[in-house]
Amino acid sequence: MKPHTILAALFSFAARTLAASRTTPPAGALVVGSGNYATIQAAVNALKSTSQEQIIFINPGTYNEQVTVNKLAGPLTIYGYTQNTALYSSNVVTITSAHSLANEPSDDATGTLRVETTNFKLYNVNVVNSYGSGSQALALSANNGNQGYYACSFKGFQDTVLAETGAQLFSACYIEGATDFIFGQSATAWFEKCSIGVLPASIGYVTASGRSSNTSSYYVFNQATIAAAPGKTVTSGAYYLGRPWGDYARVAFQSSSLSSVINSAGWHIWNTGDERTDHVSLGGIRELGSWSIRH
Repeated sequence: MKPHTILAALFSFAARTLAASRTTPPAGALVVGSGNYATIQAAVNALKSTSQEQIIFINPGTYNEQVTVNKLAGPLTIYGYTQNTALYSSNVVTITSAHSLANEPSDDATGTLRVETTNFKLYNVNVVNSYGSGSQALALSANNGNQGYYACSFKGFQDTVLAETGAQLFSACYIEGATDFIFGQSATAWFEKCSIGVLPASIGYVTASGRSSNTSSYYVFNQATIAAAPGKTVTSGAYYLGRPWGDYARVAFQSSSLSSVINSAGWHIWNTGDERTDHVSLGGIRELGSWSIRH
């Protein structure tokens, strides 16, 4: 299936399911918290080897754990308990950990939630890496295609969300960070009506596309909102929409609301002497003008 076909299917699924409340487990679901499983990882470990869809339902609470979903034979959907499926602000399920590259062998290994399987959907769950500044520390490592994240919240500081491989959709989500906090190399990722919160920093970058010349990777942000994280004060112009991690970086913001935290230049080089702008395609549109860098 082509990436745009997968994304269309994910959009359709989101439109059908984001409504009302979800406070009871679907039939046949593995239930976490006030159920058969005390941790989310225990429920993941109990999944069967089957091509049929499986479901995990998480009751309200904060789960202090790192969760890894390895490759499965069939689809997996994880639902968080919520009174309003349409809003991440109504979420009452949180997964949190504090792993970082200071004590792990790779970025992926730091992820609070690591998803290695395809045909995966996550609804109404907050995912937090509480390590803070000083090292790469992922909230989410999305490392396969045909993945969808709906009304979820992802919080970190550096490298919050790794959108790495295949077609992925983030719909009505909140993503928070300061440095290269939406990044990856090979994913075709679409961010639909997502809110992006930036943290206090002297300089910050929302995206870091590591695309190489032989991939179809792109990040598209449609109807996004970028502003200071709730309760935080951020200097005007401190943030850039992104910088090119790879020589063929490809990112676009469209029909989006960008507050004064975004620098008027829009985009930034990787580093002085290592600009990585020869083949990039970076674009953005804001209320009073537009930016575009194409080579």
